[in-house]
Amino acid sequence: MDIFEMLEELQEKALHDEELRKCLLQTKMEKEPFMAFCSKCQELGYAIYPMELIAAGEESYAAMKRSTNGGGENSPMLEGEDDLYEMFFAAIS
Repeated sequence: MDIFEMLEELQEKALHDEELRKCLLQTKMEKEPFMAFCSKCQELGYAIYPMELIAAGEESYAAMKRSTNGGGENSPMLEGEDDLYEMFFAAIS
């Protein structure tokens, strides 16, 4: 399972399990929220590590850029986040 599938599955679970959702949201209150989130994912059985999460977000954003008008300034999709971490939390908040 790739990182996108893991995040999607975890997101679905969080949307249907209020306790899990609260637990994941609580990681944002930690001293190092990004690391806390990745650690919690690993505790839950999802091999989500910081560098892989960052790289996947950047790779996804680069692919989107290439597919939208060559990535020019007329590309409305470029206003979106390339940060999978923030997009994950936006979806469950």
